[in-house]
Amino acid sequence: MSRTSNVLAVALLALILGVLAVPVGINLAPAFSPPPAAAPLPPVPAVQQLPTALSTPGGISALSAGAPIPDGRILSTALDATLVAPEGGNYAALVQDAASGQVLYSRNASAGRLPASSQKLLTALTALAAVGAQTRFSTAVLAGDRTANGTDSIVLRGGGDVLLTPGKGDGQATVGHAGVATLAAQTAVALKANGTAAVSINVDDTLFTGPALNPAWLQADVDAGEIAPVFPMALYGARLAPDASVGVRPQDSPMRVALVFAAALAAEGIDVKPDIRRGSAADGAATLAAVSSATVGEQVQYMLQESDNYVAETLARMSALKLKKDGSSAGASEAVRETVGALGVKTAGLVLADSCGLAAADRVSAEQLTQAVKIMLTDPNPDLRSGMLGLPVAGLSGTLGQRYLGSDTVGGAGLVRAKTGTLNSVISLSGYVVDADGRLLVFSVIGNDLDAGSAAAKPIIDAAATILAGCGCR
Repeated sequence: MSRTSNVLAVALLALILGVLAVPVGINLAPAFSPPPAAAPLPPVPAVQQLPTALSTPGGISALSAGAPIPDGRILSTALDATLVAPEGGNYAALVQDAASGQVLYSRNASAGRLPASSQKLLTALTALAAVGAQTRFSTAVLAGDRTANGTDSIVLRGGGDVLLTPGKGDGQATVGHAGVATLAAQTAVALKANGTAAVSINVDDTLFTGPALNPAWLQADVDAGEIAPVFPMALYGARLAPDASVGVRPQDSPMRVALVFAAALAAEGIDVKPDIRRGSAADGAATLAAVSSATVGEQVQYMLQESDNYVAETLARMSALKLKKDGSSAGASEAVRETVGALGVKTAGLVLADSCGLAAADRVSAEQLTQAVKIMLTDPNPDLRSGMLGLPVAGLSGTLGQRYLGSDTVGGAGLVRAKTGTLNSVISLSGYVVDADGRLLVFSVIGNDLDAGSAAAKPIIDAAATILAGCGCR
């Protein structure tokens, strides 16, 4: 909750208590004394009167350009005392004033580090810039050829939406914005209008190329469900259920979508032949039905909030295709490097083996991550700025929802907004905070080779961000 929200909440509570105090006092008085002489009651003060309409708070006012910048020497002393790996390891970090660009703290800031999921900031920036925040991905059904046995065929074509739901689409949702049942119902209407009562289904998942599983990923991570083979069509981000985080994942997501689609189409009265195969429609084939995903902006926000590896990989491949590159993992990495570099992120030393931060060969610096955050905060392009709406809020949402609850970090709760990154011996946190004086600070902290493990390091980097939130530092 923002400082303004706290003030409003306190004022509202005072108003409610004031209103309640009048009738409570009136009702208790007869129990302790005789009724007073018939004298008129004093008028209720204005501050205790019930409002006749809800007010409309203006929210947090614009930041003052005159807010003092923290003293880098004082801030550095505090951060150096906090960013200590007691059982071995190292930290890299950068803190900048967002408005002026002044560096307030730097430790190995330009050195490449294993970033874990903070790398998704680069993928987010790329998708918003290359594809556009308002773009939607289509899952379509096209007319196919007649089979040898005389049955008409249709082609279910994946167009990049990996957040499909088996049922009807929900236009207010990101996961499940488009529904397979909705697509099947539209398809059945079109088939019946053409006099078609029976069909066979082909699946076209050729939009992406190259290995579906990036060879840079460890098999142990694949087995643990951290990622699955990447295709341009999937249910729930290649999960078995919308709330599943890790565990067993589908290994052939397009075929799983096709099976759900076939069942839904049969429920609409179409005779669906059981032999679902892979195949493409002819050039110029008629589109029978189509459903659209949530916008890229909404998907980026979801990806950052939940740190979704599958969505990150998909968005990067869709960015590569938009830039006329291969829709492969290699093409995605090339697209990310090219796009963020053009936007002002220094690419020297940047190594991108994937787009989600799971590959052990990735190398990204704290400086590069801070630059990405600064661009999304300050660039005049509203598409780029929309990405910051997806950053988890300390103690409140996403991957920071259960952090910043201890006495050493609660001061950052509700104030720190940042992308997390976690691997076995890696921790990272990259985002921004408005400090106690009203100064907007951008930062990135990366811990590598942490012998005590990432869980032990979370309170350390959270404490560092909390220092930024409370900083007067003068």
